[in-house]
Amino acid sequence: MYDVIYIFRGMLIGLMISVPLGPMGVLIIQKTLHKGALSGFVAGMGAAFADLFYAIMAAFGIGLFVNVIQTHEILLRIIGGIFLLIVGLKIYFDNPLKRIKSRRRVTKKGLLGDFLSLFFLTASNPITIIVFMAVFAGTSVLGGDAPGLLPEIFVLAGVLLGAAAWWYTLSTVVNIFRKKFKLRVLISINRITGIVITILGGGVILAAFVRP
Repeated sequence: MYDVIYIFRGMLIGLMISVPLGPMGVLIIQKTLHKGALSGFVAGMGAAFADLFYAIMAAFGIGLFVNVIQTHEILLRIIGGIFLLIVGLKIYFDNPLKRIKSRRRVTKKGLLGDFLSLFFLTASNPITIIVFMAVFAGTSVLGGDAPGLLPEIFVLAGVLLGAAAWWYTLSTVVNIFRKKFKLRVLISINRITGIVITILGGGVILAAFVRP
């Protein structure tokens, strides 16, 4: 019975972390619109596994990794911001007509690229581990009556399941309406998405130099 409770708690945390549509959500929507639900979902799982990586460190208190991340927080933010700038500019200048002519084929290599791009973009934001630490401490989801490491394992499994459920739902819903978008609309979406991602990337870089 404890496993179900801890998994459910972890799923709530995974949803809470994933649902807010930040730059990762915008990118996943854009990928779904241009390449389909599978591409969007795989990209979302890249973000989900990056969140899981930080959740594991927060749950088990892996001091060495935490210290390294905190020590190089500014560098990681700058790298993440640069990635966002590059992705934003690439999306802005991307031509949807080329994808249409190529019948929007989704290859294994393309899916791996979708996964890795969102994984590294999400992992380059070290603030995630602080968020998980705060959530775990504030909700007291870890520990309890279950023996050994089981609570942590069940919660972490729930975090991944919750994130996966959200990205599957988002990519599926967006894909339902994808075919209703005309080429002109897709181009406009590219332009807007590219501008938003580029601005967010610049903001991340600037924020790295602004210390509270």
